Amino acid sequence: MVNVLIRAFRVPDLRRKLLFTLAMIVVFRFGQVLPAPGVNVAAVRECLATTRGGFADMLQLFSGGALLKLSVFALGIVPYITAGIVLQLLTVMIPRLAALKKEGRHGQAKITQHTRYLTVGMAVIPATTVVSLAGSGRIFPTCDRQVLYDRGPLTAVVIVVTMVAGTSVVMWLGELVTDRGIGNGMSILVFTQVVAVFPSYVANIFTLSPLGLAAMLGAGVFLVAAVVFMEQAQRRIPVQYARRVVGRRMYGGTSTFLPLKVNQAGIVPVIFTTSMLSLPQLAAQFMGGTGPVAEWIARNLVSGEHPVYLTAYLALIAAFTYFYVSITFDPAEIADDMRRYGGFVPGIRPGRPTAEYLAFVLSRLTAPGAAYLATLSLIPIIAFVLLRDPSTQQNFPFGGTTILIMVGVGLDTVKQIEAQLEQRTYKGFLKRSLSEV
Repeated sequence: MVNVLIRAFRVPDLRRKLLFTLAMIVVFRFGQVLPAPGVNVAAVRECLATTRGGFADMLQLFSGGALLKLSVFALGIVPYITAGIVLQLLTVMIPRLAALKKEGRHGQAKITQHTRYLTVGMAVIPATTVVSLAGSGRIFPTCDRQVLYDRGPLTAVVIVVTMVAGTSVVMWLGELVTDRGIGNGMSILVFTQVVAVFPSYVANIFTLSPLGLAAMLGAGVFLVAAVVFMEQAQRRIPVQYARRVVGRRMYGGTSTFLPLKVNQAGIVPVIFTTSMLSLPQLAAQFMGGTGPVAEWIARNLVSGEHPVYLTAYLALIAAFTYFYVSITFDPAEIADDMRRYGGFVPGIRPGRPTAEYLAFVLSRLTAPGAAYLATLSLIPIIAFVLLRDPSTQQNFPFGGTTILIMVGVGLDTVKQIEAQLEQRTYKGFLKRSLSEV
């Protein structure tokens, strides 16, 4: 990886793209530490120093430590990701969106525009929730400091508008990185959020036990290698294209393969599950932590080692994995495209038999993929049971979400850099060949 980066910096075009990406990351992190107007920064720092574990640490992880600081970019890129997932779900259910998806670049541009509008709408909900919790003093249950200078409605509206506007700017930064930088901009920003809080998590484990940190670092190396192996694992289905004559030219007659990843769903099921299980905790905080419902949630849906929490966690991950794979990979559509271009799987008839075969293979791959995600997500809970520290469940630096995001985005970015390096090397080879001729 280091060698790839060194080679990339030697190419002027790639060097400009890499520096532009780094500049956008710096702007993004600056917005995440810049407080919104009306926020008592000293009180927020004091409350953050005394708050550990529970719902607060989960918010810190998914916002890069910005949400509890009530910063301008407090919501980060999560509203855009959620809006994109919702649009994918609506594409399956709404025929108009399904038709737009098939229209190529024009249709994709329309869907992207709808995603932007939905992102702004979805940013209003968490912004309003966080500001209302901050105004009532329930965002930091163990801290009695007032984090807002004024509890009036005007201050709340200003902070909410600032956070929603910050989300729009973050969305713009991500698109700029995609167009003029290296890699997928949204993935790069998510990676930045996770990496931003990673050192503090490691420091917390070191404070707890230096020997335990050494053991965790060794386990982390093994886990990263295992995640790389599973993320690269795929089932290659052979595809043969028949020869066909168009005019005076002959096309086809080639053999290729259709790659089906073991983890076809990626990180989405884990994000879905975490968000779903955080809703009861958020509702309990709105209730003030009192009452039979809030007490039941505190007993069963907060502690990671509770059987109810574990059962719900594993069941939701498996369900979301199958559901997301079913809406993002359509075997019938793939089979129709293969038949349209003269492709077929050896030994399988084109059309419906091919679609049934692809669906069968995909279902066999989804089961180990769901088990892999569930096992990886249980690592922080296992660490919590071994260390007997309540904050470990959220603060464990090698949790499933953290590793998947870091490894997945890292691999994808390095692949894109290597691909662009190969393109420029090939172009240079052509230039040399033509000059010799």
